[in-house]
Amino acid sequence: MHFLITGAGRGIGRGLSRHLLQKGHRVFLVDLNVAELENVTMKLTENHTATQDFHASWTDLRKPEEIKKAVEQAHEFFDGHLDVLVNNAANTAGVGGAHLADLKLEDWNASVETNLTAPLLMSQACLPMLQKSASRSQGGSIIHMSSTRAFMSEPNNEPYSATKAALLGLTQSMAVSLAPQGIRVNAILPGWINVTNECKNADETGQKWEDGLSKEDHQWHLTGRVGKVEDVLNAVEYLSEAEFVTGTEMIVDGGVTRKMVYPED
Repeated sequence: MHFLITGAGRGIGRGLSRHLLQKGHRVFLVDLNVAELENVTMKLTENHTATQDFHASWTDLRKPEEIKKAVEQAHEFFDGHLDVLVNNAANTAGVGGAHLADLKLEDWNASVETNLTAPLLMSQACLPMLQKSASRSQGGSIIHMSSTRAFMSEPNNEPYSATKAALLGLTQSMAVSLAPQGIRVNAILPGWINVTNECKNADETGQKWEDGLSKEDHQWHLTGRVGKVEDVLNAVEYLSEAEFVTGTEMIVDGGVTRKMVYPED
């Protein structure tokens, strides 16, 4: 299958790209961070062929013209056929950022443009590659990467939580609008997915997934451990194949949003 993943330079996006390539899929990686994108490209070439198995595009998702350019590159790379668009990129500065009284408009706009407007524009640009046609009875699918912070929050999360919640509205609306084109649209809501090992610095220092995680961190989850990229991968693979599933929200959080937490004495 053909996957286009935004925010693929580090974190969940990087992990997804690596695992999907290992499973034989072709992947188009999009990211703004040059250093991280160059690093992941170098790592992927150890087992895969650049321009054949994968292609990386440095793209500022806050600039519509750059989104258009990236999709044109993806169109050429995939020969006009895209199976899954994963809108994963996000501005996370709004997680534990400035207090609402001090929140700057430019910081709010950065989150809105990256976390909400970019998924809309990327989806629009990819429609010709995703829709069903005379040679394709079923269209592709779009997966928006939301967050459990769309439902629950900590202080000073307004830009991030608001945009992640808005992605859920975008998901259900797009699912209805794009049904005639055979395109399914779903959302994944990750909880605590530990991805501190999915970056350039972790590669250079040899950091492993379990490093820095305590016994209490794991026990906080009903499943007994913190989340892994593979957990999100399982959700992506399911939604990519599930032809009868669209407009839905899949929570991947180890059960945390179902666990009542009382104040400590």
